[in-house]
Amino acid sequence: MRSVTRRWRRATVLITVGLALAAGSAACSADSHSSARSLSGGTAAKAPAAPDGGGNANSKVQVGGNAQAVVPAGKPGSLPTLSRDIIYTGSITVRVNNVDAAAGQLEGLAAAAGGFVGGDTRDLNAGQSTATLVLRIPAEKFGGILDAIGKQLGGHEIARKVSTEDVTDKAIDLDARIRSQQASVDRVRALLAKAESLTDITTIESQLTQREADLESMQAQKRNLNDLTTLSTITVSLLGPEAAVAKPKPKPASGFWPGLKHGWHAFLGALQVLLLILGAVLPFAVVIGVPVLAVLWLRRRRRATRAAVPAPAPETPAV
Repeated sequence: MRSVTRRWRRATVLITVGLALAAGSAACSADSHSSARSLSGGTAAKAPAAPDGGGNANSKVQVGGNAQAVVPAGKPGSLPTLSRDIIYTGSITVRVNNVDAAAGQLEGLAAAAGGFVGGDTRDLNAGQSTATLVLRIPAEKFGGILDAIGKQLGGHEIARKVSTEDVTDKAIDLDARIRSQQASVDRVRALLAKAESLTDITTIESQLTQREADLESMQAQKRNLNDLTTLSTITVSLLGPEAAVAKPKPKPASGFWPGLKHGWHAFLGALQVLLLILGAVLPFAVVIGVPVLAVLWLRRRRRATRAAVPAPAPETPAV
């Protein structure tokens, strides 16, 4: 009777775990659909009513996780505009008279802006000195710091490149997945607290460990994304008066003529390899081949000489 009761309890716990997992999957898909609808404008956030007289001109409404929408006060029914999560990345090359002094100025410039130096590589060699510094600057000061680097170092700006990446959709999707996974972890923890047999505890703990690992991975991705959107990255290359500018690698061409050109160069390369092998083998062929050929020639001549000598005529018997 006890064994039957234990079996029923075990079956009940397993069924409950299965229902909890199914509910977690449904919640995850529901949150993903809701986040997608919020991005496409299917659900509009309502702005709170503006107070009578005075107050701010705009009101902020929370939309889709950490993103915020700004709605002008006094215009009810207008759709909110999402503030975008954008990653700013820039690079700039400046020729200066003193590379070491300019690198020190960059460190102070980054600290004054509320950032820091994430990487510093210097090669000091008088007029041919070079340095590469990676600055992490608050995103709202990205453009100002980039302009200040080109103007305040007392040098000549050679090149500049700026790129942006909009990760708003990714941030909203991560927020929805984190909420769903956290709810799934909480449900499995509640089931673990009610488990009685050792087998049930082991099974539920295995599921809980997997879900907690997935949750931590999502949270790490979110932290990394927040870091990239909060702090922009600027790579500064400093060149001395006589240092050469590194030329970018050209992009490989495509089409018939570039292919024919590459094929011809490959053919010439293969021909050079064959000639190299022939040149390496030729000394051995001369040193070893000439004596061998001489021996063969002498043997053939001896055979020919023997064949040319007439055989002696047979003697006739006397009558």
